[in-house]
Amino acid sequence: MALRLWASSAANALKISSSGARAAPAYSISRYFSTVLDGLKYSSSHEWVKHDGSVATVGITDHAQDSLGELVYVELPNAGTQVSQGEAFGNVESVKATSDVNSPISGEIVEVNAALKDTAVLINKSPYDEGWMVKVKPSNPSELDALLDADKYTKHCEEEHAH
Repeated sequence: MALRLWASSAANALKISSSGARAAPAYSISRYFSTVLDGLKYSSSHEWVKHDGSVATVGITDHAQDSLGELVYVELPNAGTQVSQGEAFGNVESVKATSDVNSPISGEIVEVNAALKDTAVLINKSPYDEGWMVKVKPSNPSELDALLDADKYTKHCEEEHAH
């Protein structure tokens, strides 16, 4: 943590920024070095959702996995389970703590990432790709409008860290 704070302070002191003629990256990095991807929606409880056609992929954010530490166990429901926005659908256990995972949207789980059963650490290594948790067929896609975009989620994390 001290190294992250030092690096952040050094970058600010040197006025290092990504401005210039280059195209903006498809992700942003908060001052605490958690990756936040553009194009996803985020909940204030640190879950992400990617809506693609009739299915939404859900997982926990890089910020969440970093806060939890190395994950050792993931408990997820079976396909066919109904989930409600803001309600727990599973949990993750790390060497530090056990935490509920809340659904950012309501609907029916149509697929579960079976690889997490034996390799929970995939969430630590790749929270937005190999570490996805469930795929949901949304029952109310308009719920996505109430979620945070990348900029608002980054600000939420920074405010949360300040307290």
